Amino acid sequence: MAIYTDPIPEGIKLDAGITVDGAMELLKKYNDEPFHHEHGETVGKLMRYYAEKYDPENADFWQITGILHDLDWEKWQDEVQHTVKTADLLAEAGVNPMVARAVQTHNSDHNPELPKPQHKMECVLWACDELSGLIGAVIRMYPSHSAADLNLKSLRKKYKSPAFAAGCDRENIAKGAELNGLDIDGLLSSMIEATKAINGVL
Repeated sequence: MAIYTDPIPEGIKLDAGITVDGAMELLKKYNDEPFHHEHGETVGKLMRYYAEKYDPENADFWQITGILHDLDWEKWQDEVQHTVKTADLLAEAGVNPMVARAVQTHNSDHNPELPKPQHKMECVLWACDELSGLIGAVIRMYPSHSAADLNLKSLRKKYKSPAFAAGCDRENIAKGAELNGLDIDGLLSSMIEATKAINGVL
């Protein structure tokens, strides 16, 4: 069981050991469902958007981490061991173990042996993962199916309705806001802007 606990240093150039395109190929190697491809791609793009704000030198690393964060989920669905197998798969592919560490932090609530989010990238990953699913469900609800129609009022309403997209953990989303020093409205507003940006509707 490969678990990497050393914190990722801030303020240095990071080499993931794999390209963005290579990360997508790796995701598709272990995931057949188009939904998992789309989720990985979406979280990757959101991560890149935030990297351009906080750590532009490492935009590729952030995006790769987002793409690969659920690498093991389709074939090894286990809430506690989720991301543990990912570390082995990434090691086999020659990926920098720092990517595995960053990925594993987003499941530390289910597995206390995993490292907790420390690096800004890890805090952003936590925020993007669950909330992107809720936002996707809201977009599909609109007749236009377009991110252009996203607004804080409708997203807040759906966030506060537990029956809507019930699989999206509201406590997890709230923790994402806390990790990034935001209140819920602040996180929702930020993710609306990010989602519109990656969909080319800003």
